[in-house]
Amino acid sequence: MDGQSRVFAAILPAAGREFDGNEKEQGLEARAVTRQSPSNRVREVQVTGTAEVCCRADRVSVRVSVGNSKESVNEVTNSVSRRLEYILQAVRQHGVSDRDTSVRRFLHREADQYHMDAEVVVTFSDFEKMEQVCSVLLEKLDKSVSVGTPQFYHSAECLSQMRQRVCVSAVENAQQKACEVSQLLGQTLGPPLLVREEETREWRNEDEEVGGRGQSAAPLPHLHCTPTITASSRVSVSFSLRDRSRKKF
Repeated sequence: MDGQSRVFAAILPAAGREFDGNEKEQGLEARAVTRQSPSNRVREVQVTGTAEVCCRADRVSVRVSVGNSKESVNEVTNSVSRRLEYILQAVRQHGVSDRDTSVRRFLHREADQYHMDAEVVVTFSDFEKMEQVCSVLLEKLDKSVSVGTPQFYHSAECLSQMRQRVCVSAVENAQQKACEVSQLLGQTLGPPLLVREEETREWRNEDEEVGGRGQSAAPLPHLHCTPTITASSRVSVSFSLRDRSRKKF
């Protein structure tokens, strides 16, 4: 009597295997299943693959503030406007687009003085340019300008690419293990029958430690570590199996 038969196989990762970059394979479960269908016997191998990808922030915004007090509106406006124009010129000279810059002004009166506050928020995708612009402004404008603490974050495009990459990496890990399982069983791995992402997780690493280094190598108080986000994915993939002796068409 022909019944449904199952063959289970467990494959462990090779010892000492290295992984590229921040991607990490976390193990795999595999099983080969022989099923009875009405028309023919379907043979397949089902594997579960996992991966992790770490992604650093790709954007940083800096808030630059200026202010002054004068006896007339025109005087305070001209004074602040000159410094605003210098700030915007310095930003443009470092290749930052106007669409990545926003300007706000606020004028109010205190007793016999008119006071104007203004701020420029600049978004950088090049962190070195951000450092250069901040240095230029502090050097040229000195105490008349206030440069805020850089705020790092991940763009929507960066997060989308990270999620795609971790899923693809998990599928690649599953395929590699499925090949090893098929060889172990004396079979040839066929095309995929089903790919399903079963679990995804993301977490932020705001306070990253400087591991493996002494106290003398600790970051300076005014320097901020670039935050990262780690994503993990677990996928289940089914592949068809073929006999090695079967003629290929």
